[in-house]
Amino acid sequence: MLTHVVMYKLRERDQASLAAARGQLELLPGSIPSLRAMEIGTDILHSGRSYDLVIIARFDDLAGLEFYQAHPVHLPVLGYLRDACESIIAVDYEV
Repeated sequence: MLTHVVMYKLRERDQASLAAARGQLELLPGSIPSLRAMEIGTDILHSGRSYDLVIIARFDDLAGLEFYQAHPVHLPVLGYLRDACESIIAVDYEV
């Protein structure tokens, strides 16, 4: 099992921007066969070091993650988030 964790820090940190970004991420579960599970969280502390959104996604293996990354449902979401975020960080690990 491969776990893909991505954290997003939005350029505009208001509720409308947060809701729009989260809405984009919510398009992914159920749309990409290799995506086995996805948890989406929003930050509640709003500290200086906080990121605004996080996803924890699970795949069977690296090939499943690669399929997800190139999937036509994922690509516009990725483009939207790259434009909307000042910083995106990720960690991928095997369980």
